[in-house]
Amino acid sequence: MEKVEIKLREKFIKLGQVLKAAGIAQSGVDAKFIIQDGKVKVNGETELRRGRKLFDQDEVVCGNVLIRVIK
Repeated sequence: MEKVEIKLREKFIKLGQVLKAAGIAQSGVDAKFIIQDGKVKVNGETELRRGRKLFDQDEVVCGNVLIRVIK
């Protein structure tokens, strides 16, 4: 499994932005469809909201990519 770390610049980052920053989605529209198709898990649970706020130590899994949000 590929591991990616996304560093927070603010208090939180939205799920769609994380997918773009990790290179999984090329645009917000791509991120929206990936999320709506149920292909994304946040902290082990399927997430269907592109605007889900992610904070320090949250983990996102999409396919074979594990993304960790860090401060």
